[in-house]
Amino acid sequence: LLALLRARLRAPVTAEQDLFADGIVTSMLAMQLVVQLEESFGIAIVGPDLKLGNFRSVAAMADLVHRLRSDGG
Repeated sequence: LLALLRARLRAPVTAEQDLFADGIVTSMLAMQLVVQLEESFGIAIVGPDLKLGNFRSVAAMADLVHRLRSDGG
């Protein structure tokens, strides 16, 4: 996820960095990340999983991906 985001943004980011508070990710990019995560990891992000907190940091996105993959996506 870090490599994906770094390549997309062409900027350094850390796993715990608040991407929204730092102005790195906009709502449009967040929606693109949803699609990218779904396609890359074979998951479906719907309903309550679409909350901002799940996309605030790379660590939060990784937790979401792990949880959804464990639950069967």
